[in-house]
Amino acid sequence: MVSTADPLSITPAALRVRRLGEPGIVSPMAELLQSRVSSPHYVHELDRVLLDDTVDGAAARLCDVADLPSLEPGGPREYIYFDPAATRAAIVTCGGLCPGLNNVIRGLVLELADNYGVTEVLGFRDGFRGLVGDSEPVRLTHDLVAGIHNRGGTILGTSRGNQDPSRMVTTLQHYGVSLLFVIGGDGTLRGAAKIADEAVRRGMRLAVIGIPKTIDNDIPFIDQSFGFQTAFTRATDSIKSAHTEASSTPHGVGLVKVMGRHSGFIACYAALASHDVDFVLVPEMPFSLAGESGFLAKLRHRVRRQGHAVVVVAEGAGQDLFEYDGAVDASGNARLADIGALLRQRIIDDYAATREELSLRYVDPGYAIRSVPANAWDAVYCLRLAQAAVHAAMAGRTAMVVGRWHGRFVHIPIPVATGGRNQVDPNGDLWMSVLEATGQPERLF
Repeated sequence: MVSTADPLSITPAALRVRRLGEPGIVSPMAELLQSRVSSPHYVHELDRVLLDDTVDGAAARLCDVADLPSLEPGGPREYIYFDPAATRAAIVTCGGLCPGLNNVIRGLVLELADNYGVTEVLGFRDGFRGLVGDSEPVRLTHDLVAGIHNRGGTILGTSRGNQDPSRMVTTLQHYGVSLLFVIGGDGTLRGAAKIADEAVRRGMRLAVIGIPKTIDNDIPFIDQSFGFQTAFTRATDSIKSAHTEASSTPHGVGLVKVMGRHSGFIACYAALASHDVDFVLVPEMPFSLAGESGFLAKLRHRVRRQGHAVVVVAEGAGQDLFEYDGAVDASGNARLADIGALLRQRIIDDYAATREELSLRYVDPGYAIRSVPANAWDAVYCLRLAQAAVHAAMAGRTAMVVGRWHGRFVHIPIPVATGGRNQVDPNGDLWMSVLEATGQPERLF
């Protein structure tokens, strides 16, 4: 993958996580940490995880090893900042639905209660709206969260759009909240940073920890966001159906549109998982429809050769084929034109113009792939993210995100996590695998 945030522009100072103060309370987790040292499977809290993972990348820094940009490792600390007996936590879920939201909520509640002894955990309903409205938060208990990980969606509800950070902090003060866990994507994380800043301005001891949620997998400096594996697995089911339809009729074409506003990871991974796809169209790779080297001509050639073809397109692909009308959604994102509908019509028109037979099946799983329960892999990842988030909050970290980088759980300052976007690298090994698996031309124009 590639990030629009240039790793070489990231300095060691930018990777320092903000602390509310010096931890001075022996952690209930302290016994678990005895005799542990850094290894290929564990990073001691005094060690660091390097940002660069190649010799050339590190060498390009032109500095000593000690000065290389690095990330603070996640995990429990020997000493914590907050007294568990006097600590109240809160959780909000924001933005679009994603597999694993309930898993994270449950993981946070159980980790706080069972391993730290925090018994007051509040859930604010409908995202940041719940922090500015009049509705009472729900008290999250063992009994309430017992089976929620087996359900899709979020028991707390969600919403999009900005809210006044001053009003949100006032609400948190009113309820005596010391730890705030914010589950959401880049827009949500920016809102979390504003809450942390407002708390500092007021002199309030509030740890604000983000848990990154986006099925598009587009948050930089994180190996993978939760819900992504479940999403592309469900998308693969739609591709299998499209392939069955296309291969069962003469001159069959299966067209599947999947999520991916700016990043085509779902399209790429779902295509590779099914290995029945002939063309993958993603936002990162421009393409044209017309001409002998364009998509339509190449599609006809493929159908003539093998009798059928399957096309997977990410929702944000081919937006340059439309005139943007300036419309935005509640989060301020540009409203995307419907590339799936356009491709469907253009394929039909192209075959009509050449008077060739066509049997087209269009599948749009849409929101179905984000509203399902997390699969086993994502369930494990959600739990571990929740545990890492609680460890960071109890140790007094704030304005940061938990995630995994090079396979290690780490703490990432929110400005770094929201400073760019992960995208499929046209020169990377993922896109090379897609080209190998599909046999599509490197360029479609």
